[in-house]
Amino acid sequence: MPVGKGLCRWSTHAIIEIPMSATDSLVQIKGLRDSLLVILGDAPWPERESALLAYIGANPSFFQGARLALDVGNQALKVTELAHLRDELSERGVSLWAVLSESPVTESTAQNLGLATRLGRSRAPIAQPAIEKTPPDTALWVKGPLRSGTRLEHDGHVVIFGDVNPGAEVIATGNIVVWGRLRGLVHAGAHGDESAVVCALELVPTQLRIAGTIAISPKKRRKVQPEVARLVDGQIEAQVWQT
Repeated sequence: MPVGKGLCRWSTHAIIEIPMSATDSLVQIKGLRDSLLVILGDAPWPERESALLAYIGANPSFFQGARLALDVGNQALKVTELAHLRDELSERGVSLWAVLSESPVTESTAQNLGLATRLGRSRAPIAQPAIEKTPPDTALWVKGPLRSGTRLEHDGHVVIFGDVNPGAEVIATGNIVVWGRLRGLVHAGAHGDESAVVCALELVPTQLRIAGTIAISPKKRRKVQPEVARLVDGQIEAQVWQT
Protein backbone atom coordinates (compact mmCIF):
# COMPACT_ATOMS: atom_id res chain seq x y z
CA MET A 1 0.00 0.00 0.00
CA PRO A 2 1.28 3.56 -0.59
CA VAL A 3 3.09 4.91 2.44
CA GLY A 4 3.72 8.59 3.06
CA LYS A 5 6.82 9.90 4.77
CA GLY A 6 6.66 8.77 8.38
CA LEU A 7 3.15 7.45 7.88
CA CYS A 8 1.63 4.00 7.59
CA ARG A 9 -1.65 4.02 5.69
CA TRP A 10 -4.01 1.33 6.94
CA SER A 11 -6.57 -0.50 4.83
CA THR A 12 -10.10 0.85 5.13
CA HIS A 13 -13.44 -0.58 4.10
CA ALA A 14 -17.13 0.08 4.35
CA ILE A 15 -19.24 -1.57 7.01
CA ILE A 16 -20.29 -5.04 5.79
CA GLU A 17 -23.97 -5.93 5.57
CA ILE A 18 -24.65 -9.24 7.35
CA PRO A 19 -27.12 -11.62 5.70
CA MET A 20 -29.66 -13.20 8.02
CA SER A 21 -28.35 -16.71 7.43
CA ALA A 22 -25.65 -18.70 5.68
CA THR A 23 -25.02 -22.41 5.92
CA ASP A 24 -22.22 -24.90 5.52
CA SER A 25 -22.02 -28.63 6.29
CA LEU A 26 -20.98 -28.04 9.91
CA VAL A 27 -21.36 -24.28 10.21
CA GLN A 28 -24.56 -22.25 10.38
CA ILE A 29 -24.35 -18.44 10.59
CA LYS A 30 -27.17 -16.18 11.78
CA GLY A 31 -27.09 -12.41 12.04
CA LEU A 32 -27.74 -10.77 15.40
CA ARG A 33 -28.18 -7.06 16.11
CA ASP A 34 -24.48 -6.32 16.55
CA SER A 35 -22.76 -9.66 16.04
CA LEU A 36 -22.99 -13.09 14.42
CA LEU A 37 -24.29 -16.31 15.96
CA VAL A 38 -22.35 -19.37 14.81
CA ILE A 39 -24.00 -22.77 15.36
CA LEU A 40 -21.71 -25.78 14.89
CA GLY A 41 -23.09 -29.15 13.79
CA ASP A 42 -22.46 -32.51 15.43
CA ALA A 43 -18.90 -33.75 15.00
CA PRO A 44 -15.73 -34.22 17.06
CA TRP A 45 -14.38 -30.87 18.26
CA PRO A 46 -11.30 -30.77 15.96
CA GLU A 47 -13.59 -31.18 12.94
CA ARG A 48 -15.96 -28.46 14.14
CA GLU A 49 -13.11 -26.07 14.82
CA SER A 50 -11.48 -26.78 11.46
CA ALA A 51 -14.79 -26.32 9.64
CA LEU A 52 -15.36 -22.94 11.26
CA LEU A 53 -11.84 -21.68 10.54
CA ALA A 54 -12.07 -22.93 6.95
CA TYR A 55 -15.43 -21.21 6.48
CA ILE A 56 -13.99 -17.94 7.77
CA GLY A 57 -10.91 -18.38 5.59
CA ALA A 58 -13.14 -18.78 2.55
CA ASN A 59 -15.09 -15.60 3.40
CA PRO A 60 -12.49 -13.25 4.91
CA SER A 61 -14.10 -9.94 3.95
CA PHE A 62 -17.44 -11.01 5.41
CA PHE A 63 -15.97 -11.93 8.80
CA GLN A 64 -13.31 -9.24 9.12
CA GLY A 65 -14.01 -7.28 12.32
CA ALA A 66 -17.01 -9.43 13.25
CA ARG A 67 -18.06 -10.29 16.81
CA LEU A 68 -19.00 -13.95 17.21
CA ALA A 69 -21.27 -15.76 19.64
CA LEU A 70 -20.55 -19.48 19.32
CA ASP A 71 -23.14 -22.22 20.04
CA VAL A 72 -21.33 -25.54 20.62
CA GLY A 73 -24.31 -27.54 21.92
CA ASN A 74 -23.34 -30.12 24.53
CA GLN A 75 -19.64 -30.11 23.59
CA ALA A 76 -17.41 -30.10 26.71
CA LEU A 77 -14.45 -27.80 26.07
CA LYS A 78 -11.31 -27.30 28.12
CA VAL A 79 -9.65 -23.92 28.60
CA THR A 80 -6.82 -24.82 26.21
CA GLU A 81 -9.29 -25.76 23.45
CA LEU A 82 -11.45 -22.67 23.73
CA ALA A 83 -8.48 -20.35 24.20
CA HIS A 84 -6.88 -21.82 21.07
CA LEU A 85 -10.01 -21.12 19.02
CA ARG A 86 -10.29 -17.59 20.43
CA ASP A 87 -6.68 -16.87 19.43
CA GLU A 88 -7.13 -18.37 15.97
CA LEU A 89 -10.22 -16.21 15.41
CA SER A 90 -8.38 -13.12 16.65
CA GLU A 91 -5.59 -13.72 14.11
CA ARG A 92 -8.28 -13.66 11.42
CA GLY A 93 -9.71 -10.37 12.65
CA VAL A 94 -12.69 -11.97 14.42
CA SER A 95 -13.63 -11.37 18.06
CA LEU A 96 -15.15 -14.20 20.11
CA TRP A 97 -17.34 -12.61 22.80
CA ALA A 98 -19.76 -15.39 23.83
CA VAL A 99 -19.96 -19.18 23.97
CA LEU A 100 -23.32 -20.91 24.39
CA SER A 101 -23.37 -24.52 25.58
CA GLU A 102 -25.48 -27.08 27.40
CA SER A 103 -22.29 -28.37 29.02
CA PRO A 104 -21.49 -27.00 32.53
CA VAL A 105 -17.81 -27.66 31.78
CA THR A 106 -17.86 -25.45 28.68
CA GLU A 107 -19.88 -22.77 30.42
CA SER A 108 -17.35 -22.64 33.26
CA THR A 109 -14.49 -22.58 30.75
CA ALA A 110 -16.02 -19.65 28.87
CA GLN A 111 -16.55 -17.70 32.08
CA ASN A 112 -12.94 -18.32 33.13
CA LEU A 113 -11.83 -16.81 29.83
CA GLY A 114 -14.03 -13.75 30.37
CA LEU A 115 -16.56 -14.71 27.70
CA ALA A 116 -20.31 -14.28 27.93
CA THR A 117 -22.45 -17.43 28.21
CA ARG A 118 -25.80 -15.83 27.39
CA LEU A 119 -26.97 -13.68 24.51
CA GLY A 120 -28.21 -10.18 25.14
CA ARG A 121 -25.20 -8.58 26.72
CA SER A 122 -21.56 -9.33 27.32
CA ARG A 123 -20.55 -10.83 30.63
CA ALA A 124 -19.35 -8.09 32.98
CA PRO A 125 -15.60 -8.53 33.55
CA ILE A 126 -14.14 -9.02 37.00
CA ALA A 127 -13.19 -5.75 38.67
CA GLN A 128 -14.81 -3.70 35.89
CA PRO A 129 -14.34 -0.04 36.87
CA ALA A 130 -17.42 2.03 37.61
CA ILE A 131 -18.00 4.62 34.90
CA GLU A 132 -19.06 8.00 36.18
CA LYS A 133 -20.25 11.04 34.30
CA THR A 134 -17.31 13.36 33.70
CA PRO A 135 -17.17 16.98 32.56
CA PRO A 136 -16.26 17.71 28.92
CA ASP A 137 -12.57 17.35 27.94
CA THR A 138 -11.82 15.02 30.86
CA ALA A 139 -10.90 11.37 30.56
CA LEU A 140 -11.86 8.06 32.14
CA TRP A 141 -8.72 6.39 33.53
CA VAL A 142 -8.77 2.58 33.54
CA LYS A 143 -6.14 0.26 34.98
CA GLY A 144 -5.61 -2.68 32.62
CA PRO A 145 -5.17 -5.17 31.25
CA LEU A 146 -8.56 -5.49 29.53
CA ARG A 147 -9.20 -9.17 28.88
CA SER A 148 -11.16 -10.91 26.13
CA GLY A 149 -14.90 -10.37 26.63
CA THR A 150 -14.49 -6.94 28.24
CA ARG A 151 -16.55 -4.19 26.59
CA LEU A 152 -15.83 -0.66 27.83
CA GLU A 153 -17.95 2.26 26.62
CA HIS A 154 -17.53 5.87 27.72
CA ASP A 155 -18.92 9.26 26.74
CA GLY A 156 -15.62 11.13 26.52
CA HIS A 157 -11.93 10.25 26.35
CA VAL A 158 -10.51 6.94 27.65
CA VAL A 159 -6.98 6.34 28.97
CA ILE A 160 -5.97 2.72 29.65
CA PHE A 161 -2.84 1.95 31.63
CA GLY A 162 -2.10 -1.58 30.45
CA ASP A 163 -2.77 -3.87 27.49
CA VAL A 164 -6.03 -4.26 25.58
CA ASN A 165 -6.09 -7.97 24.71
CA PRO A 166 -7.70 -9.64 21.67
CA GLY A 167 -11.44 -9.97 22.20
CA ALA A 168 -11.67 -6.79 24.34
CA GLU A 169 -13.50 -3.72 23.05
CA VAL A 170 -13.13 -0.03 23.89
CA ILE A 171 -15.64 2.50 22.57
CA ALA A 172 -15.35 6.22 23.30
CA THR A 173 -16.90 9.37 21.91
CA GLY A 174 -13.50 11.07 22.28
CA ASN A 175 -9.89 9.92 22.06
CA ILE A 176 -8.51 6.54 23.20
CA VAL A 177 -5.01 6.32 24.68
CA VAL A 178 -3.50 2.92 25.55
CA TRP A 179 -0.31 2.92 27.61
CA GLY A 180 0.42 -0.64 26.55
CA ARG A 181 -0.19 -3.04 23.70
CA LEU A 182 -3.45 -2.53 21.80
CA ARG A 183 -4.65 -5.80 20.23
CA GLY A 184 -8.44 -5.60 20.69
CA LEU A 185 -11.15 -3.57 18.96
CA VAL A 186 -11.29 0.19 19.50
CA HIS A 187 -13.72 2.85 18.28
CA ALA A 188 -12.82 6.49 18.91
CA GLY A 189 -15.13 9.37 18.00
CA ALA A 190 -18.04 6.94 18.22
CA HIS A 191 -20.63 9.73 17.82
CA GLY A 192 -19.03 10.96 14.61
CA ASP A 193 -16.06 13.00 15.85
CA GLU A 194 -13.60 12.72 12.95
CA SER A 195 -10.90 14.60 14.88
CA ALA A 196 -10.60 11.79 17.45
CA VAL A 197 -7.36 9.81 17.64
CA VAL A 198 -6.19 6.42 18.95
CA CYS A 199 -2.73 6.19 20.55
CA ALA A 200 -0.85 3.13 21.85
CA LEU A 201 2.66 2.04 22.71
CA GLU A 202 2.09 -0.83 20.27
CA LEU A 203 -0.76 -0.34 17.82
CA VAL A 204 -1.86 -3.74 16.50
CA PRO A 205 -5.66 -3.77 16.95
CA THR A 206 -8.00 -6.41 15.62
CA GLN A 207 -10.02 -3.50 14.25
CA LEU A 208 -9.76 0.26 14.66
CA ARG A 209 -12.56 2.72 14.01
CA ILE A 210 -12.60 6.50 14.02
CA ALA A 211 -16.05 8.00 13.57
CA GLY A 212 -17.54 6.02 10.65
CA THR A 213 -14.28 4.76 9.13
CA ILE A 214 -12.92 1.27 9.81
CA ALA A 215 -9.32 0.11 9.46
CA ILE A 216 -7.50 -3.17 9.93
CA SER A 217 -3.87 -3.49 11.01
CA PRO A 218 -1.53 -4.34 8.12
CA LYS A 219 -0.24 -7.91 8.27
CA LYS A 220 3.32 -6.71 7.72
CA ARG A 221 4.34 -4.31 10.45
CA ARG A 222 7.44 -2.23 10.86
CA LYS A 223 9.38 -2.04 14.08
CA VAL A 224 7.37 -1.80 17.30
CA GLN A 225 6.99 1.83 18.33
CA PRO A 226 4.38 4.14 19.88
CA GLU A 227 1.91 5.26 17.21
CA VAL A 228 -1.11 7.51 16.85
CA ALA A 229 -3.91 6.80 14.35
CA ARG A 230 -6.10 9.54 12.93
CA LEU A 231 -8.28 10.31 9.94
CA VAL A 232 -6.46 11.90 7.00
CA ASP A 233 -8.41 12.59 3.80
CA GLY A 234 -11.08 10.06 4.74
CA GLN A 235 -8.65 7.24 5.56
CA ILE A 236 -7.06 6.12 8.80
CA GLU A 237 -3.30 6.66 8.98
CA ALA A 238 -0.86 5.73 11.73
CA GLN A 239 2.32 7.67 12.45
CA VAL A 240 4.98 7.74 15.13
CA TRP A 241 3.52 9.03 18.42
CA GLN A 242 5.67 11.95 19.54
CA THR A 243 5.11 14.53 22.26
